[in-house]
Amino acid sequence: MEKIYLSIIIKAPKEKVWDIMLGKDTYPLWTDVFMPGSYYVGDWSEGSKILFLAPDEKGKTGGMVSKIKENRPYEYISIEHRCEIEDGKEKEAEWAGMLENYTFKEINSNTEVLIDMDVVEEFKEMMQEMWLKALQKLKELAEK
Repeated sequence: MEKIYLSIIIKAPKEKVWDIMLGKDTYPLWTDVFMPGSYYVGDWSEGSKILFLAPDEKGKTGGMVSKIKENRPYEYISIEHRCEIEDGKEKEAEWAGMLENYTFKEINSNTEVLIDMDVVEEFKEMMQEMWLKALQKLKELAEK
């Protein structure tokens, strides 16, 4: 298991960045980088189950089953990934228990978004590249 750390400065208040990052309508706009058609089912409240989904190449639903481990509004959210969804069904994953954390820090009317997450070693470079693109997209949306 590896860990990646990324950050970006966004010229917007942290409340706006948070709302765009986690909003039902705006989440698909910046996560499209990871998988076109990405969306979630559930909510971001602490302890809740949340599904991160997208259609695969064949149009079947795939994704992850996760749990919101911690949620401090406008400051920090921790997501624990539990298993994957393949062809609409839950199945075990080697990465079960991995964490994905977002930290929001206000700096002179700007927001620094920090991402730290566990990744499987073979996907580390790919995930870093995709996250850099996703964070840039998030920045564009929040700075409008």
